[in-house]
Amino acid sequence: MSRGSGTAGDDELTVVHLMRHGEVHNPDGVLYGRAPGYHLSELGRRMADRVAEHLADRDITYVVASPLERAQETATPIAKAHGLDLAADGRLIEAANIFEGRTFGVGDGALRRPANWKYLTNPFRPSWGEPYVDQVVRMTEALAAARDAARGHEAVAVSHQLPIWIVRSWAERRRLWHDPRRRQCTLASLTSFTYRGDEIVSVGYSEPALDLVPAHLRGGGAKAPKGASKAFGA
Repeated sequence: MSRGSGTAGDDELTVVHLMRHGEVHNPDGVLYGRAPGYHLSELGRRMADRVAEHLADRDITYVVASPLERAQETATPIAKAHGLDLAADGRLIEAANIFEGRTFGVGDGALRRPANWKYLTNPFRPSWGEPYVDQVVRMTEALAAARDAARGHEAVAVSHQLPIWIVRSWAERRRLWHDPRRRQCTLASLTSFTYRGDEIVSVGYSEPALDLVPAHLRGGGAKAPKGASKAFGA
């Protein structure tokens, strides 16, 4: 695998850990998207602390996050553990979505309203939100900025499930359109990009807080218990 150009410091290795935020308090199952006011749940804070512990001995020299509260709150214990100021980068923000602020699921909510069906006509772009190619552009720029800030060391950048999966798919030369159920990007997971100079040479994936993630959010078809968070807008 290789993405980018091998220029500055060709033999210098830098790792950027692209982290998904922890669980959000969202009892109504709203697709919150970029809406403000959605904070980590108590479990989400435990997830953030767990990842901070997992990374405590790593050579982290830069921590940055999406400006949304859930991402900033996830990144805070990691920054504190390394004595770093927490930066914000708007390029790490959640993907825009026409259904933001609504309930959205199979058999309920926005999908049942014929007026919304026109937004579901093109899964390749997609027609209901920010184009995948636009997400690739901003996320690769955000990754490059984090890489440059941590040259020869490691950085953590906290973002959201869809942008993380899209930029990983780009790096691994997969098509960008996909089945959302097949994303490998659970809550508080780390998708780690290793650079040699400016070039991505490998992508790794780990789940330091997997035991804290509810079974229905781990994949595999488990059903959510009644009243459980659906993690929309993640």
